[in-house]
Amino acid sequence: MKRIKYLIIWCFACVWTVVQAQPYVTKYKWSKDGNQYYTIQSGEIVRVNMPDQTTTTLLTKADLTTQSMHRQVQPEDFSISEDGNKVLIYTNTKKVWRYHTRGDYWVYDISSKALTQLGKGLPESSLMFAKFSPDGKKAAYSSGHNLYVEDLTSHKITPLTKDGTDRIINGTFDWVYEEEFGARDGFRWSADSKKIAFWQVDARNIRNFLMINNTDSIYPFTVPVEYPVVGQTPSAVKIGVVDIDNGKINWMQIPGDSKEHYLPRMEWASNDQIVVQQLDRKQQVSTLYLANASNGVAHSFYKEQSDTWIDIKSRWHGDNPIGWDFIEQGKAFLWVTEKDGWRHIYRVDMEGHEKLVTKGDYDILDLLTVNEQEGYVYFMASPDNATQKYLYRTKLDGSGRAERISPMNEQGTHAYNISPNGKYAEHSFSNANTFPIKDWVALPSNKVIGNKAIARTLPPDFPKVKYIKITTDEGVTMDASLTLPTGFDSTKKYPVVFYVYTEPGSCTVKDSWGNGRNFLYQGDMQKDGYIYISIDGRGTPAPKGARWRHSIYKKVGILNIHDQYEAAKKVVQWPFVDKDRVAVWGWSGGGSTTLNLMFQHPDVYKTGIAVAAVANFLTYDNVYQERYMGLPSDPDNTYKSASPLSHADGLQGNLLLIHGSGDDNVHYQNAEMLINELIKHDKIFSFMEFPNRTHSISEGEGTSKFLSHLYTHYLQEHCPPGAK
Repeated sequence: MKRIKYLIIWCFACVWTVVQAQPYVTKYKWSKDGNQYYTIQSGEIVRVNMPDQTTTTLLTKADLTTQSMHRQVQPEDFSISEDGNKVLIYTNTKKVWRYHTRGDYWVYDISSKALTQLGKGLPESSLMFAKFSPDGKKAAYSSGHNLYVEDLTSHKITPLTKDGTDRIINGTFDWVYEEEFGARDGFRWSADSKKIAFWQVDARNIRNFLMINNTDSIYPFTVPVEYPVVGQTPSAVKIGVVDIDNGKINWMQIPGDSKEHYLPRMEWASNDQIVVQQLDRKQQVSTLYLANASNGVAHSFYKEQSDTWIDIKSRWHGDNPIGWDFIEQGKAFLWVTEKDGWRHIYRVDMEGHEKLVTKGDYDILDLLTVNEQEGYVYFMASPDNATQKYLYRTKLDGSGRAERISPMNEQGTHAYNISPNGKYAEHSFSNANTFPIKDWVALPSNKVIGNKAIARTLPPDFPKVKYIKITTDEGVTMDASLTLPTGFDSTKKYPVVFYVYTEPGSCTVKDSWGNGRNFLYQGDMQKDGYIYISIDGRGTPAPKGARWRHSIYKKVGILNIHDQYEAAKKVVQWPFVDKDRVAVWGWSGGGSTTLNLMFQHPDVYKTGIAVAAVANFLTYDNVYQERYMGLPSDPDNTYKSASPLSHADGLQGNLLLIHGSGDDNVHYQNAEMLINELIKHDKIFSFMEFPNRTHSISEGEGTSKFLSHLYTHYLQEHCPPGAK
């Protein structure tokens, strides 16, 4: 129900690429000093020196060809040992849920020029998250939910755990930790290479959700997904530290019932201690613990509480939970919290003393990197425009004001991949009316290194996306993107199509390329004569302060619906809008919003297309839904009243439901529950099932084209295009 993580919302053609990707794979691997990076080019691994960008081939195709099979290993990702003598190559990857996180790993020894496969004897494409020990002598990986360590000289493989099953998971995570916490890689080497800290998930009490596959064999079969729905007790999760030499495991004694708490983040603080973040089940209390790796004794040193929820996502490094931003040789670290009403960076020491680093009435959007030598932290923010994103830096000691690094003449959305020394970055920029550009820059000047990218703007006659603000009668001001038809004539009336999401998982109003344009429409929507609009109301994760974002607590499906409706009433009062041709559509949480708007406000919304919608909020996973809605056992819970299912009798307009029967995220049962309810109330609607397609509805020959055609045909039939 959250944002469609594996669906690029603004460019439907990119869906398949995103589904196949491995999470947190970076195109560039920086050297430790930050003066060069490594990358894959044409099947080879090359080194690029900065700032002159001269290129040297590190591993050729010949180097990556196996001696025994005479087969070239195709690198999909790689890492380099700390001493630079070995390269770990990831290939032949397979999907786990929605990302390619298992595959084969090979090690190339630069000194001996030997290419050797890891995990021989284990099933093909079964290794996950392989990584070198810091001393470069061993590699560890997960396979079949067990952890293994392999000596890189003898290639002796030693199991570190032996109890792994489909429900006892060592070194990686279950479905819900992956989906809601971004947690996939579940183990960490100690700096001295003597120990590994790892998560163990005990999912034996989580029931299987059974999906039915009717098409891949004559006899249908079920596809089980271990899935904890709202109200179901979470899996017990604990953290162990295993000694590489003797295999002894010490379990960390984190206080509290392991089934009523989550452990989303963990890293080594020293060779003897790990630091762990714990959340209570409601995700309203975040506690940081230091745990002794030898005896497991843990003590808390930093706590944060909220009446709504503790937002642990959208804080660090593109939602990547791996890593801990230590400074001052491990005596302190940077931490992001909303405790003062804004999302800010704090310096926290290992006794829990804190100091505000970013000061002011603005939110940071992402913490990127620390240049401790020069005393700066780099982060993304946009204090003056919630639809945009810029690079800033500020002093680590909290003195001074935030300094914008992104060019003042490039208004829109920026992104940076910054070197460890903070001197160089790959920089990208776009806005809704400017094609994306990429270049390399020096920091903090943002001066381009090498050839400057040429910014391509839209043709003069191409409809521009406009960004406006809409204020409701209640005084709530919302950002909106607006795209008018080609040849717009304000004396005529046009149909309007609202694109919605409106939940805490994502914003839809962003000033970046593709935003404000309909990725699912087949053809030219503006040339055909549609007004296209999207509005971000309260509860969306815009950088407008914690009060804006958290106002939706226990009101998902209520407050966001109210804000959309109140804003839409303003839009349909525009003299050039045809009140009889008003459509709304959305995907996932946006599908849920579409249903609630159609059912509760037929006076405005005449046609709706709901894709992969949650019709009954009690069917969704516990981590997401309980975070924003509380527990079903809460006396003031709003699960029933907020669910579209409860309002189906209000349907008056034209509704198209679309769902994949193989959706392991928003289950197909939501569509069938809603269908039953619409039948009960004698409501006529249209429905399209995509057999065995997942939440992205992208699998199978012709699927994307057909979905686009279906969407466009239905919209044009029931909300006809063109001026009148």
